[in-house]
Amino acid sequence: MEELFTEVIETDDKDLLIDEIMHRHGQEILQLVYSYVKNRSIAEDLTQDIFVKCYKSLHTYSGKARIRTWLWRIAINHCKDYLKSWYARNVILTEKETEPVYHQDKTVEQTVIQKGEDQELAEAVMELPIKYREVIYLFYFEELSIKEISEVTDIKENTVKTRLRRAKDLLKERLEG
Repeated sequence: MEELFTEVIETDDKDLLIDEIMHRHGQEILQLVYSYVKNRSIAEDLTQDIFVKCYKSLHTYSGKARIRTWLWRIAINHCKDYLKSWYARNVILTEKETEPVYHQDKTVEQTVIQKGEDQELAEAVMELPIKYREVIYLFYFEELSIKEISEVTDIKENTVKTRLRRAKDLLKERLEG
């Protein structure tokens, strides 16, 4: 993908590149955004905004970071801006979603057994303050390393470790209590 990105930047075929980025990273960006806003329709709208922003900013990509890291940073910053916005703070949404956006193929038996546990865990994660929710999501659901989380969120590695530990403690309290 990095080679494709470099070739496309040189040939100025931004449409081909954004299609490829959306195809490869669209679902994971949607899931990331959902972990911030807790509402599927808002997550879908913000994901579209993020890809528009990415398209307009392709010329700013310097190649210092991986494309995924660059895209995630745009997404995380966009989510944080949205959460600080007047709309997010003042408009009350009637729709409450707690079911995760992602789905995995499992047998019926596995699905029945895990559905209750998954729902409880998803609700507990979504109730965490955003600074803990984001590190839990990135570490466990997206399987990023501490270093990658630090790069994407622009916070120090030790802070990531501390937030991760605190988030685990909070989840343990909520799930056991």
